[in-house]
Amino acid sequence: MDKMKKDNSVFHISLVVVFAIVAWGIFAPGSFGNAANGLYEFIVNNFSWIYLLSMFLFVIFALFLAFSKYGNIKLGADDAQPEYKTSSWFAMLFGAGMGIGLVFWGMAEPLNHFMIPPPGIEAGTSEAANFAMKTSFMHWGFHPWANYSIFGLALAYFQYRKNKPGLISSVFEPLIGEEGVKGPIGKTIDILAVFATVAGVATSLGLGTLQINGGMNYLFGLPINTTVQLSIIAIVTIIYIWTAVSGIEKGIKLLSDINLIAAIGVLLLSILVGPTVKMINGLINGIGMYAGGFITDSFRIEPFGDNSWIGSWTVFYWAWWIAWAPFVGTFIARISKGRTIKEFVLGVIVAPSLASFVWFATFGIMGMNLGTEKVSEAIKVTETALFVILRDYPLGNVISLIAVFLLCTFFITSANSATFVLGMMTSQGDLNPSNKKKIIWGLVQSLLAASLLLAGGLTTLQIGSIAAAFPFVIVMILVMIALFKALRADEKI
Repeated sequence: MDKMKKDNSVFHISLVVVFAIVAWGIFAPGSFGNAANGLYEFIVNNFSWIYLLSMFLFVIFALFLAFSKYGNIKLGADDAQPEYKTSSWFAMLFGAGMGIGLVFWGMAEPLNHFMIPPPGIEAGTSEAANFAMKTSFMHWGFHPWANYSIFGLALAYFQYRKNKPGLISSVFEPLIGEEGVKGPIGKTIDILAVFATVAGVATSLGLGTLQINGGMNYLFGLPINTTVQLSIIAIVTIIYIWTAVSGIEKGIKLLSDINLIAAIGVLLLSILVGPTVKMINGLINGIGMYAGGFITDSFRIEPFGDNSWIGSWTVFYWAWWIAWAPFVGTFIARISKGRTIKEFVLGVIVAPSLASFVWFATFGIMGMNLGTEKVSEAIKVTETALFVILRDYPLGNVISLIAVFLLCTFFITSANSATFVLGMMTSQGDLNPSNKKKIIWGLVQSLLAASLLLAGGLTTLQIGSIAAAFPFVIVMILVMIALFKALRADEKI
């Protein structure tokens, strides 16, 4: 009975917090926008260094664990075997981790850096092209995935090796004890995680809707308006709630596998019709510059100069990935039982990073190859940048069509993974939450995306969720300490 009471308190308080913020965003968008922007500006101006330092620490800590004596510890009993084959595991973590973002930014980000680089680099030059590739690799490489791995590894270790509930608060037991985890501190951590998840995913759903609408307008002349966008949200919502209710094995895994095939299809077609040799050169050169400047770029912030570019790109991304960490970490933990720590870290950090590098090299070079005039036209509207560039290549319409399909499937996999995770977070960490909770959270995410789309507040919500997720920087540093403390006490070691 006591368990149910706590379960419901986290669920109800989370719902109240989310609806209060939605109401504020819809009925007083000006005030909501000012508050979110003010808080975000304050954080960026005063605490950018914390983001840079902590993201670097996550990479070092995760790689240290993988190659240390702790690397052979199983996430589960010593004889546990992985639940999912490696290809399906990779497809699911990739789809949940950044799928829709890759399609959205894969073309747009390198082209933005190419045409609007920071001071000191001339736009549209080979120097700007090199900078664009290196920076895109930085923003979508080891740092974000290491950030996900910290939460995912800690949760998987405590869930499967220590038999604790699948809640973020469970990880804190070595620091605050069982009573602390069950008390107000533990509940606050879990409620914050729910809010960061709902806000982060709802924003991505909104951005995905805009790009699907843009792609359909480009391909079929479908008008870009609110009615079409709300219809897209409604159709996709039905599909992702259905797949979340079907469970991981039937729904989420199947869709993730389809996703991976479609993504590989888009990639291979683009490599075939695009400037293949330039793409390979861009990939090799980009990896070299990324590796060579890894430490310098990780700590790049000016004590006297202008940090506006770093604030609006790198720090914004680092804050955004941290806002997504509770959700993605929880989902990755849920699908990683039976893997060793080394296998987990290399699977979660290295493999997706390499896939991201290939993706950005392909689409970034494809765009820059058409020259500055075409690139300037493409980046006017981020949602349609991909389609504007593809139009100038053979089979451009075919690739665009698969890309719109991919957007829909990535949209669904991100949303159904989040729906599943929100059910877990508000059901005492139950690894198979009730369908009722999954349906409620599925609808809440869609309503939030739709209402913010109507209120024109997607960017504001994104900034707001990043500001609200600021405490997670501290939470994640404490997670590393708690995990290390538990590992040192592990019987196997």
